[in-house]
Amino acid sequence: MTDAAVRPKKPATNTRTPAGGAPTAAHTAAEAHEPRIHVDTVTDLLLGTWAQTRREAREMIKDPALWKIEGLSVADHRERVFGQLQTLVDNNGSRRAFPKKYGGLEDNGANLAGFMELVLADPSLQIKSGVQWGLFGSAIYQLGTEKHHDAWLRDVIELTLPGAFAMTEIGHGSDVAAIGTTATYDPETEEFVINTPFRGAWKDYLGNAAVHGRAATVFAQLITGGVNYGVHCFFVPIRDDEGNMLPGVQSEDDGVKGGLNGIDNGRLAFDHVRVPRFNLLNRYGDVAADGTYSSDIPVPGRRFFTMLGALVQGRVSLDGAATTATALALHIAITYAGQRRQFDSGSGSDEVVLLDYGKHQRRLLPRLAQVYAQFFANDELLRTFDGVFSGRTDTPDERENLETLAAALKPLSTWNALDTIQECREACGGSGFMADNRLVGLHHDLDVYVTFEGDNNVLLQLVGKRLLNDFAKQFKGADAAKLASFAAKQTAGKVFHGAGLRQLGQAVTDFGSTARSVELGLRAEQQHELLAERVRQMIEDIAGRLRPASKASPAEAAAIFNANQAELIEAARAHGELLQWEAFSDGIAGISDPGTAQVLGWLRDLFGLHLIEKHLAWYLINGRLSAQRAASVSKYIDRLLLRLRPHAQDLVDAFAFEPEHVRAPIASGAEQERQREARAYYADLAAAGEAPVSEKSLKKK
Repeated sequence: MTDAAVRPKKPATNTRTPAGGAPTAAHTAAEAHEPRIHVDTVTDLLLGTWAQTRREAREMIKDPALWKIEGLSVADHRERVFGQLQTLVDNNGSRRAFPKKYGGLEDNGANLAGFMELVLADPSLQIKSGVQWGLFGSAIYQLGTEKHHDAWLRDVIELTLPGAFAMTEIGHGSDVAAIGTTATYDPETEEFVINTPFRGAWKDYLGNAAVHGRAATVFAQLITGGVNYGVHCFFVPIRDDEGNMLPGVQSEDDGVKGGLNGIDNGRLAFDHVRVPRFNLLNRYGDVAADGTYSSDIPVPGRRFFTMLGALVQGRVSLDGAATTATALALHIAITYAGQRRQFDSGSGSDEVVLLDYGKHQRRLLPRLAQVYAQFFANDELLRTFDGVFSGRTDTPDERENLETLAAALKPLSTWNALDTIQECREACGGSGFMADNRLVGLHHDLDVYVTFEGDNNVLLQLVGKRLLNDFAKQFKGADAAKLASFAAKQTAGKVFHGAGLRQLGQAVTDFGSTARSVELGLRAEQQHELLAERVRQMIEDIAGRLRPASKASPAEAAAIFNANQAELIEAARAHGELLQWEAFSDGIAGISDPGTAQVLGWLRDLFGLHLIEKHLAWYLINGRLSAQRAASVSKYIDRLLLRLRPHAQDLVDAFAFEPEHVRAPIASGAEQERQREARAYYADLAAAGEAPVSEKSLKKK
């Protein structure tokens, strides 16, 4: 029997029978006499608004020519991925976001939905395509004007003009406003002079920079008439048609990385490289022939953030791609855990399936609940993105909302990807460490996602500042009566939570059946209250501690903020978790099938209670939970795990990954075949009377 990474598709079925013998636990909902999910219904929910585009992308990447091959040299992997980009062009993958005038399809939501699925083929392909069309091409489209679109967009879409997105500098990273590259206008020649003044201003980590790029969208400080007007974007050719560097442009290869080695990341520097005034992407700021600067956005800070906001799609797509990759890891680990047997149960019967062990359920099923929440949250984020970028809901408030959502969700999903993929790797033992089972490669490739498009902690700090601003708006222009009312509520809250009144109420409720009282007291509405109250209280506390900064010197104010930075980031993280829980609840609210609604309700509860368990210390310290109820949270989670165990395979099957997407031998049915073969062997020995007697049984006699 040969392990096959890709097995023929089996007929769809909702019934699973253990591979012979009596199971140690109910493996299916039918065996447990419980409701079960309708797998196709859940698949539709998870694929979301652009389900059809996702299915089209998955059909395309069944082609083995798009699959990652482990062990390729860096050079061969790069050339393979660059060649794969043409397949995307041929299948309209490069066209979805761009205007029809240039051969595009003008469907922003579909563009990102299809892009997210490419992680199943090869994360290097996904990110390489994101560099070409989501960064380089998008910068031309979103920051340029029609003359720039006419000049370059068709070639970008068709891949005849591959390019790099030259924003990040080795010396400033996420601090784009402080980059060192300059673009100084020369009115005599009507040219900008692009210059890298010192080593820390080299552009770095740029896809397409080391080998394939012919041009770059370069972010630089625009200087004209002796005035620095801040960061703007310029189209700068970097190589000729033969791949030779153009005069004044320097390139270095980043070489081997921790992952994503199919992308030719590199560095760029510019030694007084001249480009025409035409090459300033001037949607948000322009320079006249005489050097006069103009912009429809007069406030420099707002102009800068508007330009960056036009490129928010990177964060949206990373959130979704990380979620899809995490789901793939869980599919592999849970499928394997449902087939792999280890240690007998002590009753002399069959060895126990890994997923029947309580610890195995604890390590995988809460993470399954988390990734379900991420799917629902990402679809909400994607709908918000599509509304803004299509123009239907493109208002300043909605753009700010989009940026906040993306900055809140991308950190959680990318951090969770690393955590979950590693846990899945360990849960699969030595098999998980084998490259052909994909978990190690996924972890390597997704590692950099946590710092792509901004370090996660920096993004959460942006979210925290938004929460503080929203909190402050409640009191802008407030009269004495409103402030007095707020103060009274705060005092009442502290007495209520801190003096034991709520704890007393919970103790009364908890009298009797702990299981029943916890279930009654930690249902959806209570979960939401606890999660939302944590965010509100954390922001309120931080705002109170920051209040003296308004009357302090700049240095003192910075010190006060710095002292509260960690708490602010944690509050923003709590806000992101709340958004995911709400999206999960909204996503399952309209399910009509009772069994599906019941099981997904349990999964949502597992997600919510796992969050509460993770932060139990906070809830206890702040008097939000009684000690008795806090102690019961973990017990209720264990009850939910037992309820969900029979549905585990259905829940990962609902991801709708086909064998060509999974490509992991341990999730191909090979393990189940091995187990069946082993058990048949021992059964035949016993039937023939040839089975040896164990030493232990002799000693017992």
